[in-house]
Amino acid sequence: QVKLVESGGGSVQAGGSLRLSCEASGDNDSRYYMAWFRQVAGKEREGLATIDSSGNTMYANFVKGRFTISQNNAKNTLYLQMSSLKPEDTAMYYCAARMQRRSTTMTLEPVYFTFWGRGTQVTVSS
Repeated sequence: QVKLVESGGGSVQAGGSLRLSCEASGDNDSRYYMAWFRQVAGKEREGLATIDSSGNTMYANFVKGRFTISQNNAKNTLYLQMSSLKPEDTAMYYCAARMQRRSTTMTLEPVYFTFWGRGTQVTVSS
C-alpha cells in the first residue's frame, strides 16, 4: 500500500505560480510511476504529468512549458511546479502512483493508477 498526501494548493492570480507537493509513504521496495492529475467538478479527471523512477517525464500537451514534474527520492516527495497559471487551471489536483514494471510504459490515463491522494485545491483568479 502507498499513501499519498498532497499539499501546496491555494489561491493565486492569473500569471502566478504554485508548487504542489505530494508526500508518499508505505512501500519503499518497489518502483512506481508517479503522476499529477486534476479534476473540475462534473468533468473527467485529466492527466497532467508523470515521472518514472529514473526521472523520465511525460506531459500533457496543454501543460508543456508551464508545468514541471519532479521528485526527491530521498524525501519520498513528488512536486508539480506550475507557472503562468490561468483561470482554467482552477481544479482539484491529485497525486497518483502505479507500480512500475518492465512490461509497463508511461501513461496519463487515470484508470491505470492504483493509489491516489485526496487532492489539493488550486484556484486561479483573473
